Amino acid sequence: MALAVAILMLWLAGFLFLWRVPACTGRLASGARPRVSVIVPARNEAHNLPHLLASITAQDFQPHEVIVVDDASTDATASVAADAGARVIASRALPEGWRGKAWACQQGAEAASGDILLFVDADTFFEAGGLERIMATFARGGGAMSLAPYHRVERPYEELSVFFNIMMAAGTAAFGFGRSHKPPAGFFGPFFMVEREAYWRCGGHAAVRGKILEHFHIARALRDCGVPMRCFGGREVFGMRMYPGGLRELVSGWSKAFASGAIESPLWVVLASAAWFVGLFLAIHYPVTALWVCSIPRFVTGAALYLLFAGQLWTFQRQLGAFRMTTALLYPIPLVFYQAVFTGSLFRQLSGRRVRWKGREIDAESAGKRG
Repeated sequence: MALAVAILMLWLAGFLFLWRVPACTGRLASGARPRVSVIVPARNEAHNLPHLLASITAQDFQPHEVIVVDDASTDATASVAADAGARVIASRALPEGWRGKAWACQQGAEAASGDILLFVDADTFFEAGGLERIMATFARGGGAMSLAPYHRVERPYEELSVFFNIMMAAGTAAFGFGRSHKPPAGFFGPFFMVEREAYWRCGGHAAVRGKILEHFHIARALRDCGVPMRCFGGREVFGMRMYPGGLRELVSGWSKAFASGAIESPLWVVLASAAWFVGLFLAIHYPVTALWVCSIPRFVTGAALYLLFAGQLWTFQRQLGAFRMTTALLYPIPLVFYQAVFTGSLFRQLSGRRVRWKGREIDAESAGKRG
């Protein structure tokens, strides 16, 4: 019984880092036309850009401009963007000490003329009416804002991403119990919106030029400058299809310095999530050992604990992506997958090995160093 109580306490630990993911709601006031510059850093994104740019064109609220920064692509990224009506900027040579995405974002910001800068990844998209709801939410607080893109899940192997999505959201320390009025510890890489004046006052992307996890570090720079910051969920407003190229792409994508994200997370988030993962494994172990010793009361208790974790996982995952209920019920499968990929990412970071991503080598160790 003592073990069952301990597992229940570990279950509660999950709500410390993920309780509620607030949504973007409302409409802009009549006549309100904020000047928004959408900036898209793009490296070999000819296959993704049409979906994103078409989703922007279809919005009732239209941005002031859409800028695509072609980051030395070897495909048709530039022509695809131009054909869709975006302004295309060819990235200058990557300066020493800069990371590719940060350099592309910096150049896009330099070219932008809007009062609000919106940086989005090329493999994202806006839902119908989503941009206006995002802008209405932003208008209620200003400063800087980031969205966790709602994960569109289409193929069975993509269900394996569920724990990565949860920990990505947890790492910002924005959605835990009692955290709604506190500034986040980090932002989400695919969506970052900021007032132009605040962006330049805090140094822009030049302040995080050498960081792989630039979204974490730019949030810190903004916080140090006293800029108001908030995080929201992208459900019904902003989405993303993550790693549609197959299981190998999914493993490679999540391995890209994912362990560094854990290192950049606040210590209390790391400890709470570690406790929760222990509980997840114990909730599997408890009913299995009950069957082994043929204890029906112990098995019933264990089954109840297992279902508690599965139900909790379901409440988490439905706020972050279109994951199936069976994924929560069969959570040991994505849990083991997560632990295997995370361990591999951590090993690469500690050993200084590099990961190739979009034709560039990424030094995972440098990403893990705190800035």
